[in-house]
Amino acid sequence: MEEFWHNGQLKTGASITLSLTNPGWLYGATVFTTLRVYAESLDHPLTAWSAHCDRLEFSLQAFGWRSPDWNTVRQGSQRLAEQYPVLRITLFPDGSELITGRSLPSELTQNQQQGITAWIAGSEYQRSLAAHKTGNYLSCWLALQEAQRRGAQEAILTDSAGHWLETSTGNLWGWADGSWWTPPLSHSSCEHSNAPGKIDILPGIVRSQVISWLKWQNERTNESHWFGDRATQFETLAYTNSVRQVIPIHTVVDGTTSKDPVCHRFNVNHPALQHLKARFENPDICPGI
Repeated sequence: MEEFWHNGQLKTGASITLSLTNPGWLYGATVFTTLRVYAESLDHPLTAWSAHCDRLEFSLQAFGWRSPDWNTVRQGSQRLAEQYPVLRITLFPDGSELITGRSLPSELTQNQQQGITAWIAGSEYQRSLAAHKTGNYLSCWLALQEAQRRGAQEAILTDSAGHWLETSTGNLWGWADGSWWTPPLSHSSCEHSNAPGKIDILPGIVRSQVISWLKWQNERTNESHWFGDRATQFETLAYTNSVRQVIPIHTVVDGTTSKDPVCHRFNVNHPALQHLKARFENPDICPGI
C-alpha cells in the first residue's frame, strides 16, 4: 500500500474523503507544488524547499486562503521523502494539506540524453491564473494529451499573438547569439495584438535557479517575447522543471499555421546545453543557490 500525508497524519491507500461541497473538488480550488528531493533531504540546495514553500504562500496570500501549519507540512514531506524522490504538496483553501509521493519518470534519463519532440498548441490551451500553480490544470493536461496523440512528448503553450509561453509542465529556454533566452513572466497581450489583457507564465523554481546561476557566472540571459520565427532560430532548445531538470527539445512540430505540420530541428548536443545540464550534476559550482 502506498503512503501519503493528509491533515497531519501519515496514511495508506489511494484515496481520501472530501465533502461534496469542497471547493477543491468543485472548482479545482487548490494550490500545489511538485518538488524533487535530493539525497532524501529537504535542505539539499537543489531540493529548494524554501522556494517551493514561498511559492505556495504567495498564492495563498493572493487568494486570501488560510495558510497551513508549515511545521506539519514539513514533517509530512520529510516522512515521505524517505521513500519517494518526488513529492507533490497540495494545499486547500481551509489550510489543510495533502502530500503524495512518486518515483522519477521511467523515461527521464533517456529524455535528458536524447531529447524529445514538442507540439505547438493553440492559444485556447493557455493556463488559468498562470502566475499560480492551481489545481485547475485542465488546459495543460488537454494540451499534453493532444501532443501525445500527435506523437510528441510535450506541448508548447502560446497566446493569441503567437508568443511561445511555456510548456505544459515547465519553462522554455533557447540559446542564440551567445546567450540563453527565456520568455518573460508577464507581458501585455495588447503589445502585439488587438486583444487586451495580461499574459503570465509560471515562475518556475528551476527557472529562477538557472537565472541566478547564469548571473553568478556573469553569463548573459534575456527575458523577451518569443514568436515562432524567432524561436526557430535558436541553436538549441530545452525546457526545465523541478522533477526533470533540463530536457532538450530536438524537434518542434508546428501545426498551427498550415494544414501540413512544419518541423523544426534543434541540436541536443550543443555545448551550452551540456553546460546547463552539468549544473544539476554539481550544484557546488554555483554556491548559495
